[in-house]
Amino acid sequence: MTLPPEPGDALQALLQASGLAGSAFPPTSRYHGIELATYTHPDGTVVAFARRRFIPPPEQHALLQEHRVAEGERLDILAARFLGDPEQFWRLCDANAVLDPAELEQPGTVVRVTLPGGFPGAQP
Repeated sequence: MTLPPEPGDALQALLQASGLAGSAFPPTSRYHGIELATYTHPDGTVVAFARRRFIPPPEQHALLQEHRVAEGERLDILAARFLGDPEQFWRLCDANAVLDPAELEQPGTVVRVTLPGGFPGAQP
């Protein structure tokens, strides 16, 4: 008896067939699509690393709404509220061109909530 493939296996097979597979990071990761590289130390030790990731220009993100941060609000809470997943806080960072999430947690800060960069509807 042959068992059906696990859902993740079927998705992976579909992605590979379409040429979209190959990222070492899941699609929800900020590093998805970033190439891995290696460095060999003089002693022969090989270290793997992700190549540098650049923050996409904010104009590549279509604005959905803006939110003024209230006292005690954290970026993970805002990501859960607006994006449905607290681990997607980095999307809010990208949309606002910041590296440090704490910059967006100051009361009174206006946070842009956007579609992901390159998503249909975003400005070129």
